[in-house]
Amino acid sequence: MTTTEELVAQVNKILDDIGIDMDGLFETFHLPSIAYRLKENLSLLQELERDLSKRVGEVTPFTSITGEKNRDPHVQWIYRKKRNRVLALERLRSAITAHKMALALISANYTLFFGRRPVALKELTRENTEGIKAVPNLVQLGRVEVLPYLAYSGDVLKLLSRESIAVREAFKEIKSRLREKGTVRTRGLRIEVEYWESNRLKKARLDLPADADIEGELRKRYGRRFRWRVLSFVKTKGALINNHYTVDNLSLAYAILDPEKGAEKLGLDLFRYYFLTSSNDRENLGLYPDIRLCIDCHYSLFDLPFRDEPEFRTGHGSILIMRKCEMEEALVGKRKEISSIPNHLLGGVLLYGMGAYDEEGVAKILGIDREELVDAIKRFVISGLHKTLFADTKKFEKFMPKSDRAKQFLTLLQG
Repeated sequence: MTTTEELVAQVNKILDDIGIDMDGLFETFHLPSIAYRLKENLSLLQELERDLSKRVGEVTPFTSITGEKNRDPHVQWIYRKKRNRVLALERLRSAITAHKMALALISANYTLFFGRRPVALKELTRENTEGIKAVPNLVQLGRVEVLPYLAYSGDVLKLLSRESIAVREAFKEIKSRLREKGTVRTRGLRIEVEYWESNRLKKARLDLPADADIEGELRKRYGRRFRWRVLSFVKTKGALINNHYTVDNLSLAYAILDPEKGAEKLGLDLFRYYFLTSSNDRENLGLYPDIRLCIDCHYSLFDLPFRDEPEFRTGHGSILIMRKCEMEEALVGKRKEISSIPNHLLGGVLLYGMGAYDEEGVAKILGIDREELVDAIKRFVISGLHKTLFADTKKFEKFMPKSDRAKQFLTLLQG
């Protein structure tokens, strides 16, 4: 059985080799071969991670070895050995995250075919990759161009040190935006109520939305004999992506891809990600590990793609995503009424209904076909759900049936 130090050396050697091999693989950019290599690498790295994590345990911050008590060379050697183990495990997990993101990106944007038969990633072998073709999907999520720039060796800082100053500055900017905690948004109020019932004074605690009519709501529940006080505000706050391996890989890839507009491109890709997918899709895609399924506060990253628009206001992109997430919740149980509308087109319909853009603008922002979007809007209007989700339905009027017979049929259909 190998010692832990031998295993650490083996891990570092394998990761160095992966970094060299992947550079050569992207020169031809043959996606089936890339996907096969990523799959094989990921299997090996996950096995090494399981073995090493058992020996190292939980990763803890490294303690400085300076000071009078730590000058003993034996103590220094122990600290150094522990630090090497922790660094190897961190590097391994970063590499695993990069491989998962790359495989998810390929799966989301391409379908592999052997002849006319679709091929799953697990079916790829060294022998059959040459005969397999990668066909682009109609809907594009993320950005396939970043594939060569993910940290497959896990050594993010080492890869970054080879790049120009512009790339390093872009890396810092993107990382700082991804690590933002978000602007606090008050979602509701936690209230304590004292009221009379059966000639007895009782107490209750409840949560109400921040914009609720508190007096009116309490009067409905408890009559007229009550008093209340605010205990606390229910607030939301947190990072957009709660995984520093994902943050490091995204920052590195987009900074190298475009040092000037990398942050803006990432903001647009994430904006499209939320609008082109449903909450169920986001649970399973794995494009951005540990990203929030929905957002409930403002992030400056989502403002970057829209800052040149004439009517831009701070929080523009975040507000649109929050509204889309709220509408997803409102559509729970009603999805069968619009089952013929795919998720990516439904996202376009919802963005259109929010009032900021016309069909052409929505299609351009989300990268979808305008004619398909118009057809989806017409089907959405027929369902009648636009009246449920939107207070102002004027934008949908031009998609209403024109003939009297069609209007009568639509009235009967909607009940």
